[in-house]
Amino acid sequence: MARILSIDYGRKRTGLAVTDPLQLIAGGLATVSTHLLFDWLKDYVAREEVERIVIGEPRQLNGQPSENQPRVIAFVNRWRKAMPAIPIDLYDERFTSVLAHQTMLEGGLKKKARQDKALVDEISATIILEDYMRSRKL
Repeated sequence: MARILSIDYGRKRTGLAVTDPLQLIAGGLATVSTHLLFDWLKDYVAREEVERIVIGEPRQLNGQPSENQPRVIAFVNRWRKAMPAIPIDLYDERFTSVLAHQTMLEGGLKKKARQDKALVDEISATIILEDYMRSRKL
């Protein structure tokens, strides 16, 4: 089997998470400057076998697209054109940032660590990946 990689795409920073090769466990991978993301991912998939990419689909609570959705769609389209062998799926990311902060609180992280936006993005990507993996098992 190959890994599944998830993306919490942000305007400035993007959180990444990945499964183990058996797709049993999801874990944070990195936080990358968004303007470097495409090349970073191309390098990563050249080194690691990645079966699929899951990217958080930004929506508002009412289900309408958020202001970040056009950027996400543009990235998805660029990826699909350049790397068609590795599919990329959109997955609802509502509440992931809230859940990331809650996870940090429950994990006992100090206030300064909880203010680390890069860590929040990486945890959000992990939550997206865990939810995606759970949805596939249903």
